[in-house]
Amino acid sequence: MTKKEIKDDLLEQLDAQGKYQNYYLDLIEDYMKYYDLKKKCQKDIKENGLRYTVTSGNGFKSVKPNESVQNLMKITTTMLKILDELGLQNPVDSSDNSDDGYI
Repeated sequence: MTKKEIKDDLLEQLDAQGKYQNYYLDLIEDYMKYYDLKKKCQKDIKENGLRYTVTSGNGFKSVKPNESVQNLMKITTTMLKILDELGLQNPVDSSDNSDDGYI
């Protein structure tokens, strides 16, 4: 799903609930900003891993945890809280037409 599809899906859910106030629209904007931050953290983790090596000013190497891991967890928690505050669900990818054998 694209960022636009996610935003559109959330706005459709708000519309279905009759929530048109600016407060709700502002929360959607906040959610989308957290979405961008989440993607940046995921990219950083993919590029640098869970831990990375740094060299201090005196030449000693040490391994440090990637702060993006902790930040990703906090961002995801905040995104879920926003959805809860809005009374919305996670956007569902409607393009998934997989058949699991159930009718």
